[in-house]
Amino acid sequence: MTDVTSDAAATRLRRSPLHARHTALGAKFAPFGGWEMPLEYAGGGVLKEHAAVRTAVGVFDVSHLGKARVTGPGAARFVNSCLTNDLDRIGAGKAQYTLCCDDATGGVVDDIIAYRYADDHVFLIPNAANTAEVVRRLRAAAPADVEVTDEHDQYAVLAVQGPRSAALLDALALPTGHDYMSFSPATLAGAELTVCRTGYTGELGYELVVPAEHAVAVWDAIFAVGAQVELRACGLGARDTLRTEMGYPLHGQDLSLDITPVQGRSGWAVGWDKPAFWGRDALRAEKAAGPRRTLRGLEAVDRAIPRAGMTVHVGDTPVGTITSGTFSPTRKQGIALALLDTEPKLADGDLVEVDIRGRRAQMRLTRPPFVTPSVR
Repeated sequence: MTDVTSDAAATRLRRSPLHARHTALGAKFAPFGGWEMPLEYAGGGVLKEHAAVRTAVGVFDVSHLGKARVTGPGAARFVNSCLTNDLDRIGAGKAQYTLCCDDATGGVVDDIIAYRYADDHVFLIPNAANTAEVVRRLRAAAPADVEVTDEHDQYAVLAVQGPRSAALLDALALPTGHDYMSFSPATLAGAELTVCRTGYTGELGYELVVPAEHAVAVWDAIFAVGAQVELRACGLGARDTLRTEMGYPLHGQDLSLDITPVQGRSGWAVGWDKPAFWGRDALRAEKAAGPRRTLRGLEAVDRAIPRAGMTVHVGDTPVGTITSGTFSPTRKQGIALALLDTEPKLADGDLVEVDIRGRRAQMRLTRPPFVTPSVR
């Protein structure tokens, strides 16, 4: 991420309905997925925001995330024939992580959370930059009686994450008892919203899908009781360190049109026995043959901090590339996800070297997550 440095640059970016609230909190903004979003806030920064989510509770504005709705007779059946995971594994009121893949190559167009309201109603949350393409592909494939609508600007999304997140929502009389990856309707500050037991941090948490016109009122209601639980506003910088500690992939880096679910170790989100989904033939063939590269975890042996794009070596042989790398505030060491060749064979615990600006740094292969998850 880079800072937005001019008004001209900012005018080309979309803004959250909460932009004024972020400005008032001294946010440092950055462009992300075509949006100008808070990177971190004054008086804290990434390290304090990260710690708040791991120890208390943080709230993220993630309104840049896409929103799309698929409705009509057999809408869930249609979505299930397109996206990788098996939507029939869940019922109404449940959510599912899934992938939109290219039918020819199996590369990942986007990773998505699908909310199943009913057989004729599925709500999708793709990534910001990919929403239009996901909607385009679904519309092109949809039967005449199934409608796909892009509702990107109609909703805000607030992620309330951390061990005290349930206490915060309890203070607001919002539902907290539903299972992980499920959702419930609720009302707050005059707004009808959806409370989802989902998140991208590895902590107990909720995501609130709020009509955009009510976003400010809901934000203010949250902060009105936030002091009770040591609430902190958190930006996308902490969101990135938190998700990297969990080994959660970021589309465009760890998954992409060039990185398939088989290579990205996301095969658990593929309904391999389903009769149809985009990329099925290509992915089944790759799985049977074995991928030529796979996503692995690395932890620094010394004080080095790996970054995306750095080359991984075994001796003098380059064997892959860092896709996501950062300093782990929890572990106090450098960690990374790296796409490594499957030959030569490398086992967890083996040492490799990463080229960091011309200096070789030793790193150890490990299996993510880098911290113990607490999502449930």
